[in-house]
Amino acid sequence: MIEDILASIADLFDRDATLMALVALALSVSALGFLAFRLAKARTDVARRVTGDADEGGSRGRQAATNPAQNIKARVGGLIGGLARSAGEDDAGGSSVLRARLVQAGFYDRQAVIWFFGARLAAALGLAAILALCDWLFRPAEPYAELAAAALTGVALGFVAPSIALDRRIERCKREHASGFPDFMDLMVVCAQAGLSMEAAINRIAKEIEVAFPSLARNLDLAAREIRSGKPLSKSIESLAVRLGIAEAASFSTLLQQSEELGSSLTQSLRAYSDDMRNKRMMKAEEKAYALPAKLVVPLTLFVFPTLLVVLLLPVVISVSGARI
Repeated sequence: MIEDILASIADLFDRDATLMALVALALSVSALGFLAFRLAKARTDVARRVTGDADEGGSRGRQAATNPAQNIKARVGGLIGGLARSAGEDDAGGSSVLRARLVQAGFYDRQAVIWFFGARLAAALGLAAILALCDWLFRPAEPYAELAAAALTGVALGFVAPSIALDRRIERCKREHASGFPDFMDLMVVCAQAGLSMEAAINRIAKEIEVAFPSLARNLDLAAREIRSGKPLSKSIESLAVRLGIAEAASFSTLLQQSEELGSSLTQSLRAYSDDMRNKRMMKAEEKAYALPAKLVVPLTLFVFPTLLVVLLLPVVISVSGARI
């Protein structure tokens, strides 16, 4: 039986040169990945020796030896980071558009760009392999060009899919921020009237709205930590507005800057801005209510009115037909 299996495998390799090409390509990619991994490891070791921090390096080595998962994660992150920097995806200055999108989506880690690039790479290679394998299994007689087209389609889909998922997460976070920001402003007015400082008020509000608006609460907690660490209030609120990505937060940041520059009362400014946001929320609700009849025309015309006509006219048609008979 084993000889029959080996013979069938040999016949398969003899019949299909495409499979041989795929196996050779997989082996080549594995060899290149291993060489890149060894190169990244050697570069890390050289950098550690150059810095001369032997004690810290020894403690890291002992910690990595005791925790293999962190060691593997660090090495994989270094390898993906090297690939990302080579491809121009990683911006060490923190001003790239991709990093701003990741921050708006709630990924605040410094290695987020690297891991996003790794997700793109893994999705592209994984989908390419899956589509090529499915194409070869279900249509084995196809030429190499169509198999390569399936693999390229998988690469394109895998490269675009993480970006689409990131955009959807950003939109979901923005909707949550826009929904919870008026409540944040109302609570800010209450805290300001109670005499709390800005940092204490933001920290308290973050704890209060954590269940209803978790993403907004995380951003507020981060802003409170920035203020506590010594960052100016205006800069912290400006960073908060960039992370939230909504117009209301940008207007709130401008309001605080003007209050600091002009020396006006912060409590009165917050109360006026909260009233304005409450009016805007009411106007949006009224706008949706006024647009509802126009939106109901299509479903009423397509589904409700034909059903009513059938229900009302069918007994008349049946009675008339029975009278004629």
